[in-house]
Amino acid sequence: MNKIQYKTDDQTRLMFRFVYVSTTLTAILGVFCLYPLKIYGVVPFAFFVYSVLNLFNISWFKKRGNLKATAIRSGVISLLVTIAIILYSGGIASPFIFILGVIVLGGYAGARIFGTIYLNAVILIIVLIYAVGEAQFSFIINDVPTESKPHFSLISLLFAVYLVGGVFGKTLLRAHEALNRSKAEIEIRIMEKELLLREVHHRVKNNLQTVSSLLSLQAKNSANDKIKELIHSSQNRVISMAMIHEMLYIRNNLSKIEFRPYVQELTDYLMNSTDCKNKNIRIKLHIPEVALCIDTAIPLGLVINEAVTNSLKYGFIDNGTGQIDISLKKEDAKNAYVLGIKDDGIGFSEELNFKNTKSLGLKLIHNLARQLRGSVKRNSFAKGTEYQIAFLDVDRHLVHGN
Repeated sequence: MNKIQYKTDDQTRLMFRFVYVSTTLTAILGVFCLYPLKIYGVVPFAFFVYSVLNLFNISWFKKRGNLKATAIRSGVISLLVTIAIILYSGGIASPFIFILGVIVLGGYAGARIFGTIYLNAVILIIVLIYAVGEAQFSFIINDVPTESKPHFSLISLLFAVYLVGGVFGKTLLRAHEALNRSKAEIEIRIMEKELLLREVHHRVKNNLQTVSSLLSLQAKNSANDKIKELIHSSQNRVISMAMIHEMLYIRNNLSKIEFRPYVQELTDYLMNSTDCKNKNIRIKLHIPEVALCIDTAIPLGLVINEAVTNSLKYGFIDNGTGQIDISLKKEDAKNAYVLGIKDDGIGFSEELNFKNTKSLGLKLIHNLARQLRGSVKRNSFAKGTEYQIAFLDVDRHLVHGN
């Protein structure tokens, strides 16, 4: 049963309990007013009218349904009858005026908008009742005899207190306890799913590392340097994905990656694994503290892997120095970013692009940019090359409603 169903059931139970209890008590109060207290006129008549109208209202609900319409009718009946009893039992000094507060509470128990409407209406009504009392209209008579006023005050206060505590208080407490139980169950399920998801990331990371180890063994068993280089490139791509699953496993957030630490770890690995020991090359990161979705981070990691690997292998001459800058900038549009990867190496021809090259790395960069629903731009300079990848960080699970 979902939260909305819980709320609807609680409202229905509260309405039935309020109607049955208030109907029974007002009928008893009507009889009590007539005989022991000798109160005649509008006050006992209003009690009886309220009981009858409430019974008709609840019968209508059982036949037609529509909880909201029934609650509105019940609120209007309660308000009109309460105003009549207040006016004919002392006006602003009537003890029955406290029932107006109960009506406001009932409105808020049904819905916030009803509570707000009843609150404003009751405030206005109290002011009007005070004004009527000050104007001393001759047609409004206090039906409560002087000797019965203390007794009427007692039963009015007991009636108000019982409705607040015995009806609304108990029902709201049960609803609160049920909500807490539901919340505890949901939290347990969330914890179980988080543990399961962590285990999935851990196993994916282990499987990717196994694939990397197999590729490494395959490379060692090959005498062909070209094949070794291709296998090593594939190994780096696998490691770039394994790093993401490892970070998701060890960190609290299971859906987003802290991008700067990830890029730092990835570039450190590439520097250590690529044959650039004789090159004085630095990698500088200009990345703010930002967390990206896993569906965004994995393609970006592969893009960085390809671009940085190409720069380290081909962008700098032997024994030379150089610098690779990786930046990430937030654009004005929602979830829009631009990833920049720039080196000050020897660069390559402007005519060479992903369409006419045999380089898998260049083709991957453009394909991955399309996967990110973005675009890639390559700028060639007199010295160096720069890639700018514009993309949107969108959680595809949310987009597809999974």
